[in-house]
Amino acid sequence: MRLYRRLLLAATLLAVIVIGLGAYVRLSDAGLGCPDWPGCYGHWLGVPEAAHEQLAASQAFPQQAIDTGKAWKEMIHRYCAGTLGLLILALCLLSWRAEFRQRQSPALPTLLLGIVGLQAALGMWTVILQLKPLIVTLHLLGGMTTLALLVALLLRSQAGAARPPTRAALRLSAALALAVVVGQIALGGWVSSNYAALACPDFPQCQGQWRPTMDFGQAFSLHRELGQSADGNQISGAALTAIHWSHRLGALAVLLAVGALGAVLVKTGCRQWQVWAALLYGLLGLQIGLGIANVQWSLPLALAVGHNLGAACLLTAVLTINLRCQPSRTTDPTTKGNADLFKYVIPAKAGIQKNQRTGSPLSRG
Repeated sequence: MRLYRRLLLAATLLAVIVIGLGAYVRLSDAGLGCPDWPGCYGHWLGVPEAAHEQLAASQAFPQQAIDTGKAWKEMIHRYCAGTLGLLILALCLLSWRAEFRQRQSPALPTLLLGIVGLQAALGMWTVILQLKPLIVTLHLLGGMTTLALLVALLLRSQAGAARPPTRAALRLSAALALAVVVGQIALGGWVSSNYAALACPDFPQCQGQWRPTMDFGQAFSLHRELGQSADGNQISGAALTAIHWSHRLGALAVLLAVGALGAVLVKTGCRQWQVWAALLYGLLGLQIGLGIANVQWSLPLALAVGHNLGAACLLTAVLTINLRCQPSRTTDPTTKGNADLFKYVIPAKAGIQKNQRTGSPLSRG
C-alpha cells in the first residue's frame, strides 16, 4: 500500500506538470512543432538537429518548416505525458492485486487508465487534424479529468482520516461550485484553442463597449477547422469576441459560485472548513488577477501558463471539498460487531422463549 500511495502522489504531481507543459506548448505556438506522432520527424528520441537529419526531415515533411526549439517543447511534453501514462498503468495493475481489491475497488484506477488512453488518442488527433479547436479543447479537459481522478484516488487512499462535519447546504454549494468551475475551464480551453484571448484587449469593457458586436452562432460551432467558420470561411472577429466575452461571463459565475461556497464554509464555524475557505478565496483572487493581467499586458507567456495552472489548482481545491463533504463509507468495527452479535442473540432469545413454552430442560436451566 505504501508503494501505491507513493506512485499515486508522484502521478498527481506529474499530472500538474503535464498540464503546465501542455499550456506552455499551446501558448508558445509549438503544438505542431512535430508534424507526426508519436515521434518527431520520424525520431522516437530527440529531434532532428544534425544537418543530415534536418535534410531527411525536410524531404519527409516538405510542407513543414523545421523549428527544433518548438519540436523540443512538444517532445518534452510528450515524454512527460508518456511517463505519467506509465505511472497510471502501474497504479492500475497494483489495484487489481488481491490484497488491494479487498480494501478498494479497482474501478477508478481502471477508468483512469482508459482516460489516459483517450488522452493519447486526442494528442495524436491534435497533430493529425492540425489543432482543430474541438480536439484541442477536449485534450485540455482530458488532462484536467486525469488530474481530478488522481486527486480522488489520493483522497480515497486516506479514507481513514477524520472528516469535518457537513450539512446539505454545504454539499449543494460545493457541487454547484464544481459544476461552474468545470464549465469555466471548458470555456477557457475554447478561448485558448481558438486564439481568442486578445479579442477583447481592454478591461472591464471589451473594445470600449459593454456589449460589443458578437456572433455566438459562429463562435460555438464545434465542427470546424482552426481559424475558420463552419462553412470554411475565415472566422469573424465578432465570433472571437463572443468566445472571449463568454469566458468573462463564466469568470463572473465562478466568482459568485466559489465565493458563495467560501461563505458557507466560513459559516460552519469549523476550523478545517474555514482554512479551506481561505484557500479558496486566495486561489479565486489569484485566478481573477491573472486573467485581468493577461488582458492588460497582452498575454505574456508566463502569466498565461500560470492562469492554466491556477485553474487546475482551483479545480483540485473545489473537488477536494466536494469529496470531503461526502459521508464516510467506512464501517465502524464496533457497529459491525454489534450487528453480528444481534444476528446470533436474537435467534437464541427466540429459542429460549420457545423452550419456556414447551417446558424443555433448557428452559428450566
